[in-house]
Amino acid sequence: MYRRLYFLFSERRDVERIVAELARRGVPRGRLHTLARDGTDTAGLPGATPRQRRDAGWRLEQALWNANLGLFAVALLGLAAALWAGTQAWAAVALGVLVASFVAGAAFALRVPDTHLEEFREALRHGDILLMVDVPARRVAEIEDFVHRRHPEAVVGGVGWTLNRFGI
Repeated sequence: MYRRLYFLFSERRDVERIVAELARRGVPRGRLHTLARDGTDTAGLPGATPRQRRDAGWRLEQALWNANLGLFAVALLGLAAALWAGTQAWAAVALGVLVASFVAGAAFALRVPDTHLEEFREALRHGDILLMVDVPARRVAEIEDFVHRRHPEAVVGGVGWTLNRFGI
């Protein structure tokens, strides 16, 4: 899983420069994506895929979160039913599922970065250009620091996650 860094720029020429500079720092062009409101000239800039434009990652995240909550609720009901019926083996199974669901939810909530496109919609409406940079987790601080030092006009928008294999 990669981390997606979000940077807002008000000028196209700044985006062109940082894209070239990131390429020289070893970030492949395929891991750079720009998004802007309709009518903004982004020709020549690495564009976002349709899935990235729809923020499919956020939808996947919501589906997984809701599925985990549903599993937790079913396991809780199963535990209550097993305790009421006096079947200790089923109670142990339900308790195991409860614990696994809780641990998975906690790991997801505490460890997965959570920045999504919705946070940038207003800036995009005002004409800013969003640059999304997908990098391994170990390079997040390096790339954020590089962009901040080289382009202080860039607004650092946060960190999210992405699965490059699925074009999310």
